[in-house]
Amino acid sequence: MVTSTLPVGWTVAPGSSAPLGATPGAGGVNFSLYAKDASLVELCLFDGPEDGEPAVVVRLEGERHRTYHYWHAWVPKLQPGQVYGYRVHGPQDPARGLRFDPSLLLIDPYGLALAIPADSSGSMKSVVVDPETYDWEGDEPLRRPARDTVIYELHVRGFTAHPSSGVAAPKAGTYAGLIEKIPYLQELGITAVELLPVFQFDPQDAPAGLPNYWGYQPISFFVPHHGYSTRRDPLAPLEEFRDLVKALHRAGIEVILDVVFNHTAEGDETGRTFCYRGIANSDYYLLGPDPSRYADYTGCANTLNANNPVVRRMIRHSLRYWVEHMHVDGFRFDLASVLDRDETGEPSPLAPILWDIDTDPVLAGTKLIAEAWDAAGLYQVGSFVGDNWQEWNGRFRDDVRRFLKGDAGMVSKVSQRLIGSPDIYGYEHRRAEASVNFITCHDGFTLADLVSYNAKHNEANGEANRDGSSDNASWNCGIEGPTQDPEVLALRQRQLRNFFTLLLLAAGTPMLGMGDEVCRSQQGNNNAYCQDGPISWLDWTLVERHDDLRRFVRELIAFRRRRDVVIDHQELLLEDLLLRNQVTWHGVVPGQPDWTDDSRSFAVTVTSSGQRFRCHLMANAWWEPLRFGLPPAAAGDRSWRCWIDTAQPSPADIVAWADGAPVGSDGCEVAARSIRVLVVDLPA
Repeated sequence: MVTSTLPVGWTVAPGSSAPLGATPGAGGVNFSLYAKDASLVELCLFDGPEDGEPAVVVRLEGERHRTYHYWHAWVPKLQPGQVYGYRVHGPQDPARGLRFDPSLLLIDPYGLALAIPADSSGSMKSVVVDPETYDWEGDEPLRRPARDTVIYELHVRGFTAHPSSGVAAPKAGTYAGLIEKIPYLQELGITAVELLPVFQFDPQDAPAGLPNYWGYQPISFFVPHHGYSTRRDPLAPLEEFRDLVKALHRAGIEVILDVVFNHTAEGDETGRTFCYRGIANSDYYLLGPDPSRYADYTGCANTLNANNPVVRRMIRHSLRYWVEHMHVDGFRFDLASVLDRDETGEPSPLAPILWDIDTDPVLAGTKLIAEAWDAAGLYQVGSFVGDNWQEWNGRFRDDVRRFLKGDAGMVSKVSQRLIGSPDIYGYEHRRAEASVNFITCHDGFTLADLVSYNAKHNEANGEANRDGSSDNASWNCGIEGPTQDPEVLALRQRQLRNFFTLLLLAAGTPMLGMGDEVCRSQQGNNNAYCQDGPISWLDWTLVERHDDLRRFVRELIAFRRRRDVVIDHQELLLEDLLLRNQVTWHGVVPGQPDWTDDSRSFAVTVTSSGQRFRCHLMANAWWEPLRFGLPPAAAGDRSWRCWIDTAQPSPADIVAWADGAPVGSDGCEVAARSIRVLVVDLPA
């Protein structure tokens, strides 16, 4: 039966167990909650988002409002915008993995909007939403092929929060502020933005006195983060995020979300309870041998039980919602190897959730990118399950860094990275774009810091510089940190161009870090997760100060996006790509590559698959100049032209394709720690 403080004339019907969440319909709203082991569920309805006590409490009990583990009711007269939450009764028995606490107001795991209290003393509440009411004006996900994609990873707030951005309050640091900077991304040639987490997260989950800036502490898997909205209206983040997606799509730019399905902000047994722990703790989380404790494969104190049927369904519904109702184009899965672990914590060869995602028809054509490792040592780059997944290629990052740093034994490894990493992905008919190539991302040094610091400098994080990786394969070029030494500055600029050249000419899908194209620095901080300030924000004065580097990057991207560069409008498997592009390796002597550990240089000749042109790249990571002999450019009297020379100042570092200076057939010198790329057009 229902015993409720209901207004006169209200009759609460049993409702339905499906769909989960709060679903508005004609004349009311259906509520459904999964809460196994609960003895009573109270649906609390509030008149306003700031109210401390509910205006109406609907007690769900008995068979009328419970079907198996689902508690449900149809409440008349309610409309979208209704504020609600749950109090769930049951055993408080941590030794059995049960942590019910009816004194807590819990949000709906499937809620589509949240009312966030103005201060930390209040409780978050869920808000009823009709997801069909937004006017998309014909917008759809872009479905751009991976072969056409250049990804730019950015932080929604950090992109426009700096006063130099020119974005005025209240738009600075918001979804709306990012819209104002879309022309910058277009001019650079970006085809997809990868947004750091935009699911509602706990902004206070960081060391005392510091914020959680990155957003890797999710509270809800359906609600856009309120901190990136211009208004406090609970529905504003939903509308403004959609405005952003629609605007990016109009500019031809896809939206990829960095999603965190491996843990939540509830932390360990001492953490706060927002939702999952108080509803079905042993279903939502991996518990340790002692069920009162949480297994931690994420480094964040708990681990979602992703292959539990309940959690699998929630993850799948979340992804579908963001594609169908928010029109996003793809997802990058944080610590995706966690999703491969079964309920004992062991890797599974057929992880159900990963195959659910891989084969879901709604997600077909959606970009799926795995960070194929976790915080407990599982590393699956090149072996991640599924047919449609791309992977962050951590070995590309590490090998290119070490090669350009001048480490021994890297020539044979970096050569593999440049041709799509066939040693990693040349199996089971993988596409060339399976490898998402990157040098930097949010986690670690920026590119400018990679060439300016030998060691991390994370003192501002309040953890005595213990946090963040100590293995960065970085090199300061002779002086630690900022300097006015002209030789060191010139070498750093050369190294930056070297990195961009290898990144943007390599086979695979390239990803750039926010501001790397204009030398954004974090002052040596390689773990700025708690730095919501100038350390992490993009200083837009850098755009003018380093326009020469930005131009270099822009020209490389423009070349990459030429349709005849590699693939001639076709999706090619990696083995086909290598066969059709006639890759020939050299050392300083044509046709004689030096793969020994002492080698610090190589050259490679690549002919486009359409036989339209040929490139010859010479990379010298040695600390002295090297003279490279050259293979014949082409039949007849055609000769090589110099397109790129990273040792030259702008604008000679990269020139228009047709303006390259001729290079004699007897060879050419490549300066210390530099790259030269020669080109020739082939006869029709």
